Amino acid sequence: MKEIRPQPGPQELFLSSPADIVIYGGSAGGGKTYALLLETLRHIYLKGFGAIIFRRTFPQIRNEGGLWDTSEDIYPLAGGTPRESDLTWTFKAGTQIKFAHMEHEKNKHDYQGSQIPLICFDELTHFSEGQFFYLLSRNRSTCGIKPYVRATCNPDPDSWVSSFISWWIDQETGYAIPERSGIIRYFVRHGDSIYWDNSPGELWQQVAGLIPEADYNPTSFTFISAKLEDNPALTSKDPGYRGRLLSLPLVDRERLLGGNWKIRASAGNVFKPEWFKIIDPTDIKCNPPDLKKVRWWDAAATSVEESNNPDWCSGVLMGTHAGNFYILDVQHFRATAAEVYKRMEETATIDGKSVTVGMEQEGGSAAKREIEILKRTLFSGFAFKGETSSGSKVIRSKLFSAACENGLVYLVRGYWNHEFINELVNFPSKDYHDDQVDSASAAYNFLAEKSKGDFDISKMIRTKTR
Repeated sequence: MKEIRPQPGPQELFLSSPADIVIYGGSAGGGKTYALLLETLRHIYLKGFGAIIFRRTFPQIRNEGGLWDTSEDIYPLAGGTPRESDLTWTFKAGTQIKFAHMEHEKNKHDYQGSQIPLICFDELTHFSEGQFFYLLSRNRSTCGIKPYVRATCNPDPDSWVSSFISWWIDQETGYAIPERSGIIRYFVRHGDSIYWDNSPGELWQQVAGLIPEADYNPTSFTFISAKLEDNPALTSKDPGYRGRLLSLPLVDRERLLGGNWKIRASAGNVFKPEWFKIIDPTDIKCNPPDLKKVRWWDAAATSVEESNNPDWCSGVLMGTHAGNFYILDVQHFRATAAEVYKRMEETATIDGKSVTVGMEQEGGSAAKREIEILKRTLFSGFAFKGETSSGSKVIRSKLFSAACENGLVYLVRGYWNHEFINELVNFPSKDYHDDQVDSASAAYNFLAEKSKGDFDISKMIRTKTR
């Protein structure tokens, strides 16, 4: 015999809530997915009952340690039989729990005509508001169980969910209000507007002139917040997980560890001025004998004729040794294409052939040819890398940001320090260029990848968080 039960606290509150819709959200590691899987087992012995658990994409269902893997640890204990061909579990009463994805907006119509007593969303912020509310129309039941919806999520300030649960979140700090967690409120949707109140009677006073009484059917809802410390089953098995969350960049750490629904990647949140330590060129740490170096270029070439505020060309010289990173020099200038190439060649000669030269490769065959030409001409005899980038500029800067915050990045004193720090602190902003951010992030990512064996992950672990 093996007993499966929710842990005291938010998990137990989630599984005992009588609300029509419950969202269980907050920090990573709060036991949300496990609780969602437990909820689907509640009525498996009732003929006619069924449930669907949605993820936005199919790989998210089958990821290592994800939904399907975890269900294999739980459902067999309740007599479930898996059918991997369509990701369905069948139980003795003939009830089924199905795992499905809804990647595109139009996929919501695949469920037209469906009757689903329990609908679950894992990571609700990945779904659109249209997908969620359309599926509510499929939330029907004739098995004797009132239809209901359960969902989990991590904070995302740009998701519709953030606005939907705003009553449960402190709008100044972005953190959940503890005393409101689990409190049930009621809403009705009329057109594109959602009306809320504390009871069906009070809500009716708001909408009596908008909705005919015969159509008035309010939905009960609550939000339950959870943090990593609410899941001792995880922290006891994997005590290092908290440390890995602490090593995240500020914005991700605030969301995934602090449960912050308001923080965004904005100026002052990605890089902070106090994170940069300036050292003198004579410092012994700048010149260890095995310092690995790269000069990475963001080689913009625009003129004032093309733009009133043309991009800059930026070349960051960075070195690494024993898990620390040193920004030794920054070349930052505006020039024509011919002048840019000339400066790059001159700088490579000064740096020396022991320094790898890197450059972002734009998409398309023309950009690929440019890299090949540069390799054979300007940088012949040098270790030259042209690499394509993926993801947004903010995403590409995350690892570099985390290294700066954790004291792993040193700036060698130079005339360029102030301008460099100013640009990073104001990133991302439409009022500031980001050429130095791009080249510094790319240089860091390249060196970090090349020196994995030398990197001490313990230095990335902070001891404090909000």
